[in-house]
Amino acid sequence: MLNEFTLSHGKVMINFSMKYCDTKQKLLNSFGFRRFIQSFIKKVLKKDEVVIYDYYINHFKSEEELINSLIEVFKLLTVFNTEEVLEVDNKFSIFFEDKDLFIEITELLFVYWKRLERYAIVRNNRVSEGLQNVRFIQANQMFNELILATGRRIQGTVNGHPTRIFRQSMAGANAGLTLNDVNWNCPVEYKGLAAIPFISKVIIQPPFISYTKRNKRDGIFQEHQQNPLANIVLSEDDWFVFPVWVGNMLTFVYFHRDFMVQGIGLSNLFEIATEDQYIGKKPDIIYVFGYPDGDEEKRTFYYKDKKNDILIGYANHNDDIDYFGYMKKMLLTLHNVKQIEKGRLPIHGAMVNIVLRNGNESNIIIMGDSGAGKSESLEAFRTLNENYIRHMRVIFDDMGYLVKENGVIKGYGTEIGAFVRIDDLDPSYAYEQMDRGIFTNPDKINARVTIPISTYEVISKGYKVDIMLYANNYAEADKKIVFYDDLDKAIDIFEAGARKAKGTTTEEGLVKSYFANPFGPVQERGATEKLVREYFTDMKNTGVEIGEIHTSLAIDGHAKDGPREAAEELFSLINKD
Repeated sequence: MLNEFTLSHGKVMINFSMKYCDTKQKLLNSFGFRRFIQSFIKKVLKKDEVVIYDYYINHFKSEEELINSLIEVFKLLTVFNTEEVLEVDNKFSIFFEDKDLFIEITELLFVYWKRLERYAIVRNNRVSEGLQNVRFIQANQMFNELILATGRRIQGTVNGHPTRIFRQSMAGANAGLTLNDVNWNCPVEYKGLAAIPFISKVIIQPPFISYTKRNKRDGIFQEHQQNPLANIVLSEDDWFVFPVWVGNMLTFVYFHRDFMVQGIGLSNLFEIATEDQYIGKKPDIIYVFGYPDGDEEKRTFYYKDKKNDILIGYANHNDDIDYFGYMKKMLLTLHNVKQIEKGRLPIHGAMVNIVLRNGNESNIIIMGDSGAGKSESLEAFRTLNENYIRHMRVIFDDMGYLVKENGVIKGYGTEIGAFVRIDDLDPSYAYEQMDRGIFTNPDKINARVTIPISTYEVISKGYKVDIMLYANNYAEADKKIVFYDDLDKAIDIFEAGARKAKGTTTEEGLVKSYFANPFGPVQERGATEKLVREYFTDMKNTGVEIGEIHTSLAIDGHAKDGPREAAEELFSLINKD
């Protein structure tokens, strides 16, 4: 990011490396503040507060004069009282003839500022550690205090008395990024990506709440036969790259600044790679998210760069991709395609390692597509009587993969976090995540929160599979857990991937997706069918119990108690003396 301040598409980017305001006068004299006032008059006063706009524009005659006068009177009010301000220039009398109206403007300004997504940036010419990062955290906190103090001083001066109630809201940056310029092993085909700085640290100020243009994902990602990144050049002013581990795949995620919340969300979902893991290295996966290619239609696909052994993901700049599902699910698709090539079986589901106080231990996988109830069942399990549970580790909450190791089938995770559907969880659960979650569209259908739930050490350790269950969210059943001796019948159920859609995508009714996984297995079906039969046969031969768990999540009136009843029955199976 080369500019000191940008404001577009409801997002503010503040470059602390170019300009850092540590006094009221620096803040009010800055280019960023002028740009904000311009946007405020255009987006708020002129559009929604016409009475206020007309009142002042009739006096100042032009928007430019109104902007200049507002900035000037704000500066004066941080130093002088209202009488002294009028002695400086009587033209400011319009602001004090109706003090309530002027105070309303300051309130509207603050509300508008809070509505914007605000990001602070520090860019280093080289990798830095220690004091630099500590100072960035302090600078973020000081900037927040400066904005609050400036607003309180202005309002207090106009009111004639200081503020008596202090609400320490987040007025600075919602999130901060430190960026480093580094060299990686960049093939000639991707030289246009080489100048983009790498994110090395992320600061998130909770609660982080954002609103995206979409709240559902549609369709699947297909393979493309031409490299979409050939000969493109990304601008340092518009792009960031987040180096992350998706499972055991080193992944460089390039995202446009118009989709900042999708990029920031990665910090709660995947393990960030350290500098020694990517400097001078070539990634397994590259994903470019939000490239403005001039096409008005949504374009999301992947390309196999066999020459460089890199899997390429691509999503063009389009309102339809303004939903975290397009970031997360493409990355999982790319990961799964790579794993299938290596003879590993991707699993769309959740896996948990449970250690009971009686010494019993069990590693359980609940497989199912979006909305099947896998995460809800595990969360219900977590809330069961803690007197019986010594420890519970989430290996994966949405996507993992199976590996054959010395005759044993082990499960590994791809993510350290979860993109959780709030609607189907206990209301208290969402409130518990306020200090660390990234919330999107919290008041809409399919509201989501992205939260960290595990560590990279846990998800990459590898756990022997003991129970393999398919999440059935639509069928009534007397027994919530059913095991199958007939392996062919079990494989048919898992491969059918049936579920009743719950509004997490644009699908409706009873739908099917091969192996409940449209993120790799559907695209690579031939190879996956072979792997399914190999892995399920090996699991059956090594004593893994295979069956169904009836979550009832899509049955009217059972969305809450269905997962809990299933969890209770599952608990009784593993809690045997």
